[in-house]
Amino acid sequence: MHKKKAKIYKDSKIFPIEARPVEREITEEKLKKYFEITKQALEKLEIAVHEKSLLFFVAQDFLTMAKSYYSDAEYYYKKGDYVTAFAALNYAHGFIDAGVRLGVFKGEDDRLFAFG
Repeated sequence: MHKKKAKIYKDSKIFPIEARPVEREITEEKLKKYFEITKQALEKLEIAVHEKSLLFFVAQDFLTMAKSYYSDAEYYYKKGDYVTAFAALNYAHGFIDAGVRLGVFKGEDDRLFAFG
């Protein structure tokens, strides 16, 4: 049995190939950028499934999780814990992107959604 290797595309928005300097810290500037992107994604997000669909509950759960992690990120940011704030933002956006990928959210803006 052969395992398929993941393809890395030159124009990938998820895993860009171009050389970048290694970042070893989470700056306030970087945090503010990702807060803004996630905030815009949450504001633009629409549930794509009918409310009587079983997947509607999945969409609601993913949205609740994304909003909760975003709120957690704000809490940790205010406390000065940039690492935990950044982690929470990544979880928030992970739920958003997973919902788009699953098809329970509309996400057509590729600046805000990984699979838009």
